[in-house]
Amino acid sequence: MNLLLAFLMLAAAALIAGAIYQALGMARDKRRFPPPGRLVDIGGGSLHADEKGEGAPLVVFDAGIAATSLSWRLVQPEVARFTRTVSYDRAWLGWSEPILQPRSIWRVVEELHALLDRTNPGARPILVAHSYGALVARAYAARYPAEVCGMVLVDPTAASEWAEPAASRRKMLRRGILLSRRGAWLARLGIVRATLSLLAGGARSFPKFVARVSSGRGAVFTGQIANQIRKLPPDVWPMIQSHWSDPKCFEGMARYLESLPESAAVVGSLDAYTGPLIVLSAASATAAEFAEHEWLARSSLQGRSERVSGSTHWIHFDRPDAVIRAIKEMVAACLTTGDRG
Repeated sequence: MNLLLAFLMLAAAALIAGAIYQALGMARDKRRFPPPGRLVDIGGGSLHADEKGEGAPLVVFDAGIAATSLSWRLVQPEVARFTRTVSYDRAWLGWSEPILQPRSIWRVVEELHALLDRTNPGARPILVAHSYGALVARAYAARYPAEVCGMVLVDPTAASEWAEPAASRRKMLRRGILLSRRGAWLARLGIVRATLSLLAGGARSFPKFVARVSSGRGAVFTGQIANQIRKLPPDVWPMIQSHWSDPKCFEGMARYLESLPESAAVVGSLDAYTGPLIVLSAASATAAEFAEHEWLARSSLQGRSERVSGSTHWIHFDRPDAVIRAIKEMVAACLTTGDRG
């Protein structure tokens, strides 16, 4: 009994120490990494918007399902050389605040619309969107067709594959939600922060052990994401580490993943976008994904698709030049039609 009591006391002390370590780390991160842009109150919460450049038309960057405005760091500064840009963090992610309403696609669209209405009223933007962000862009263009000049979709999520996901994808989705919830608890106890700090410092054994214990086969996926992040500028890495150490990030991932099938079904039922459109497909895209990408481009009166050589799903990491070139093409098209956003 004495040994059990001692073990329980030791475990309680470790949990308290972890929670204190996490609280101190969160406070330190807040000082070290203030928002690079500004927090914009959209009613019910504030979203982070990072604005760069001048001119027209406005280019709006929307990231993948758990990514943030930082994922555009190889693209946005270059685009800002020739026009006005804004990247943002969806609710729960990056520097944005949690918003408690379910993460339905229409809710996300209305939050983006409110953000643009407060930061760039009257603009007709070019929507540049990666992966899940492309579902948001397509829904946005359907709800506000007169307010969109054109779109560049970067390896967009195939709505047809997620609206009624196959058994393997349902299993993947359930696992992703489970790991996100688990990650939120590990983050609250400071375990994620400690593991990432050790990893950043060069340690390998303990972080790998924690990854295996906490996520099993998910550790392989975690490693793949970490390898992608290393393609971004080094000054961005500590900021992403800070976001990954925040329980809010994991909670947000779980909420967006839970809404994914419904969101994909909604977008899949929409009429095709007929405005100016460029769809960039990863070299690694599946046949089904590429088929939907081509269909999107063909459905537009001014659309084209391109399979980008040497790219994974993260085209804007692997081939930022291809994304920048597509945006330049879309900007020229908008200016030719006299649309200056």
